[in-house]
Amino acid sequence: MDDVHIGVLGGSGLYAMEGLSNLEERVVSTPFGDTSAPFAVGELEGRRVAFLARHGLGHRLSPSEINYRANIFAFKLLGAERLISISAVGSMQEDYHPTDIVVPDQFVDRTRHRPDTFFGDGLVAHVSMADPICEELRLHLLEAARGAGARAHDGDTYLCMEGPQFSTRAESLIYRQWGADVIGMTNLQEAKLAREAEMSYATLAMVTDFDCWHEDEDDVEVSDVLEVLRSNAHLAQDVVRRVVASLDIDRPSPWAGSLRTAIITDPSVVPEATKERLAPIVGRYLVDDRSA
Repeated sequence: MDDVHIGVLGGSGLYAMEGLSNLEERVVSTPFGDTSAPFAVGELEGRRVAFLARHGLGHRLSPSEINYRANIFAFKLLGAERLISISAVGSMQEDYHPTDIVVPDQFVDRTRHRPDTFFGDGLVAHVSMADPICEELRLHLLEAARGAGARAHDGDTYLCMEGPQFSTRAESLIYRQWGADVIGMTNLQEAKLAREAEMSYATLAMVTDFDCWHEDEDDVEVSDVLEVLRSNAHLAQDVVRRVVASLDIDRPSPWAGSLRTAIITDPSVVPEATKERLAPIVGRYLVDDRSA
């Protein structure tokens, strides 16, 4: 099954990937349950790409209901080494306008109800999240966005909130004081899990609105968000196509080997069921030295 080079996660307003040839639908089973939807797998710019609508067909999953572990694990099973996330965000900065693109390099976590690690059940690992975005992939996204004619902002902070409700005004003002540049509801769990799965991850954040901090703008409404998303859908597709064409898929992901020094549990005491479940991620590391 591992024939995919690049994974694409589509968010609100982007539920399909145009331009995929030799298209096939794949349902991927994972030990963490069902993915948000079947994958659309095909060729784009000569590379094998898998697309997944993170909110499911018809946008049926709220941010808190998405099975992030299943989604990322399935991309790993498909063979993807790089994940591109397309996401709708609210602006926390005066100069970041609807239809702008932000290519963040940092996250702040304000979620509360979501599993965000593959580990546990007798196996402990602590990956570094100091730099949660793959810089190499991020720069490809930035260059592609600017090449597509977008007004793109470089190197900002994405605050990931729980949702599904939008922020209160007090929260929005506090987040601005913290230095958040955009606010969304989905990307941090994906970034954490991608790091554990040793896959590069980067976000193309599509600004849809000013969060409710802005006194001169209307408070955010879903109808306004959807209108901006529809106008930006083709831009997002163009950016992804440019990135896919620019990547050197023969080079391993810069995040390959992220787990090499992260696993702290003695392999000899890890339960066999846990080893089996996580074999696609940790199999090469769980070698009991006593059997060598």
